[in-house]
Amino acid sequence: MSLIQGHTIDLTLADQPLLKQASFRIEAGEHICLLGRNGTGKSSLLKIITGELMPESGDMIRQSGSRITKLMQEVPDYPDKTIFDVVFDSIEIADTDSRDYWQARQHVTTLLDQMDLPEDALFSTLSGGTKRRVLFARTLANNPDLLLLDEPTNHLDLEAILWMESFLLNFKKSLLFVSHDRAFVQKIATCIWDLDRGQLKTYSCTYADYLDRKAADLAAEEKAWERFDKKLAQEEVWIRQGIKARRTRNEGRVLALEKMRKERQQRREHIGKVSLVLDSGTLSGQRVIEARNLTYTVDHQILVKDLSIMLCRGDKLGIIGPNGCGKTTLIRLLLQQLSPICGTVEHGSELRIATLDQLRTGLDGEARLVDVISQGGSDTIQIQGQSKHVMSYLQDFLFTPERARSRVKTLSGGELNRLLLARLFTQPANFLILDEPTNDLDIETLELLEELLTNYPGTLILVSHDRAFLNNIVTSTLAFEGDGRWQEFVGGYDDYLRQRTPPPSKISISKSTSEKEKIQSTPPSTKLSFKERQELEILPLKISELETAIAQEHALRAGSEFYQQSKSDLANANHKLTELEQKLLELSERWEELEARAINKA
Repeated sequence: MSLIQGHTIDLTLADQPLLKQASFRIEAGEHICLLGRNGTGKSSLLKIITGELMPESGDMIRQSGSRITKLMQEVPDYPDKTIFDVVFDSIEIADTDSRDYWQARQHVTTLLDQMDLPEDALFSTLSGGTKRRVLFARTLANNPDLLLLDEPTNHLDLEAILWMESFLLNFKKSLLFVSHDRAFVQKIATCIWDLDRGQLKTYSCTYADYLDRKAADLAAEEKAWERFDKKLAQEEVWIRQGIKARRTRNEGRVLALEKMRKERQQRREHIGKVSLVLDSGTLSGQRVIEARNLTYTVDHQILVKDLSIMLCRGDKLGIIGPNGCGKTTLIRLLLQQLSPICGTVEHGSELRIATLDQLRTGLDGEARLVDVISQGGSDTIQIQGQSKHVMSYLQDFLFTPERARSRVKTLSGGELNRLLLARLFTQPANFLILDEPTNDLDIETLELLEELLTNYPGTLILVSHDRAFLNNIVTSTLAFEGDGRWQEFVGGYDDYLRQRTPPPSKISISKSTSEKEKIQSTPPSTKLSFKERQELEILPLKISELETAIAQEHALRAGSEFYQQSKSDLANANHKLTELEQKLLELSERWEELEARAINKA
């Protein structure tokens, strides 16, 4: 039996039909990604599944005794509470004097150890990313049969995203998540739910395959509508024929025409795309920024140490590093908004700089959208030297006239980011600074922004934790290497992974300072034990067997009969492939480690 089933669910909010005759099911072990544009009803669907929101019509069937938990998006305050207390307080225990109480405490201890979280650390002292990991542990504490995640990677740094990705790959229970992080979706999802104009469609495949099938479906829909519209036009001509024809007309055909008119009236067209136009203005000089031997400290902590870098016109620089490492400080140094302790920063000529602030500063929540965009209260703005009405410009960013007159405080996260982009692009600029521009954007808008920035002739500095976005845009990557050191690599994020050596060690907050010093003071042993030598001999065979098994799985997916299986069989097959690929990665890394030690010893 399915964990959750929904049959012909209808939901309308603010006169907008979000769900229309939607049916779905969630099987045990499925990892489902729910995709759709901002405002289409994804969060509402999650609330229906948890029972927080009741549909107007339709039936919801939940497996008896199944537990559903949802990771909260907002980070609450837990003053004076330790990590253990925050997680333990979420567990429902009927009798605190019973054996269940001690079993629950042991369960939390084990969970925190698995997630590398220190029990006694105060929640209020943690970084934002670590707080989210604690909330994730709190969500898992009740052993959910179905875990719901709404944009789980938003505001996480790359290390935290990779950790969550690794954890979810090994998560055996059912998962339903909303995400616009394409690399994350491709890695985790075994099934895609597509919510488009109130229609919910299931694609039992990976994200990459979904893109092809979705494009084919839209093309088929467009052709079907063309045939429908042609027939409707013919019937309208027939009904308007002469008196004799009207007297002898077929009443059944008249009724069919009326039905076609209603169907055409109720059709929900595919919403237009965001229209992004960026005015780069006049060209800057060839040299944009040259920094030499920059060093900067805050409260005796070195954020930048002896950094030298040059940006030329047309360069697109990506900046990556953990939250709190100093990315924003580095940008302010490069923009000459801060003075370094030592070193120099020189700017080239004719620079016109525009900045998208991650913190969304300068926006008045009570202001109307049109007031945010209008220049000096005018009804028109200048875009690439041409006059355009503010309302028309906002419609390019998918804001209806009614929405354009609403207050900033009523916007969703995705709408707010679209508004910021709209405001940014009214400024002619040959040097863009974008700090986390992709948060809360739907995939379609994100891809259009990606295309715009790729073709942008000016210079770009981009701070982002979106790996696919970085790969597709930047020409070089400046990565934080620890202790204030920054290193530049040619290419995007994947290029950085290939070039870095040695890879930066993972930051663990569960080790005390004395423990870390003890570990660092003990030189690693390079000598292989007898068991390790045996392991090194057999690993190539195991790797070869896994590669053969993975190739066989991919071959199965080349045939159409593979996708005719039941949803549960498809989910199991996709989960099997994910496990095989993960195991191959683990064994390959283990072989490289043992082989390197054996060579060094020799």
